[in-house]
Amino acid sequence: MIVETLKVYAAVVEHSHFSRAAEALNISQPGVSLHIRNLENEFGAKLIHRSPKYVKVTEAGNILYQRAKQILALYEEAKQQIRLLQDVVTGALKIGASFTLGEYILPRVLAQFAASHPQVDVQVIIANTEQIAQSVHRGELDLGLVEGQVHYSDLQVSYFMEDEMIMVAPPDHPLTLLPSVEAGMLQDQIWIFRESGSGTRAFSDRVLEQLQLRAKHSFIFSSNQGVKEAVASGLGISVLSHLVVDKALDAGEICPIRVKSRRFVRNCSIVQAAEPSESLAVNVFADHLAEFAKRHQPRP
Repeated sequence: MIVETLKVYAAVVEHSHFSRAAEALNISQPGVSLHIRNLENEFGAKLIHRSPKYVKVTEAGNILYQRAKQILALYEEAKQQIRLLQDVVTGALKIGASFTLGEYILPRVLAQFAASHPQVDVQVIIANTEQIAQSVHRGELDLGLVEGQVHYSDLQVSYFMEDEMIMVAPPDHPLTLLPSVEAGMLQDQIWIFRESGSGTRAFSDRVLEQLQLRAKHSFIFSSNQGVKEAVASGLGISVLSHLVVDKALDAGEICPIRVKSRRFVRNCSIVQAAEPSESLAVNVFADHLAEFAKRHQPRP
């Protein structure tokens, strides 16, 4: 096979010696010589000047060496790609996701993953950030996708993607009529919150703390859909992921409140056990998540 001959030729050039090349390739020196003679016959040109102490590459030999390295690299790349096609990923995958990611991102990720790896059985649990982190910590889930902070030191938390958060209000709220508002204009508003333990609730609490806002009154819902519907119904204002509110904003069911010189953004993370997983399905899915995030970053 020509690939083997090119490997022998490259070894002779790199070792500058027939016997050292033979030793590196674990073949006989006469075998090395035969490969070189065959190449010279093939190209009708002298490739190497031989001497008892060294070899010297000719101009033609140098051209062949450069091309041989490229051919060998492409050959190895092709082998790797074909090997990946033949490695059928099977097994079970238990994934946890907080509500925003579980309802708006994970279905799209899984649709693409399942198309490539149909033999993987997938089970999905959707809960708030704290519950997902706890389940990964207990070993009940292979990995989790969360948008809140994780407080388990024995878990590996890695950045997944950015999520833009939008302050929203009912369409008839006076603050939605302004191009932007000062933070002080948000004092003593009625707020709609997610429950404690959710990433969205933790983010909302930080917004109120950073802007030094008081809530006149609040309502608490245990789902993003409940919060969004409460805002649309006129109960109050809230901060939700753009993933949750984009369609409602386009439909005019709710309206944004733009805070002057402020952009609300949070990081979403993949949560796994600190020890690397031995499951091929888990590792392939984690790689798939990373590729998905590169292609689907939120709008700037």
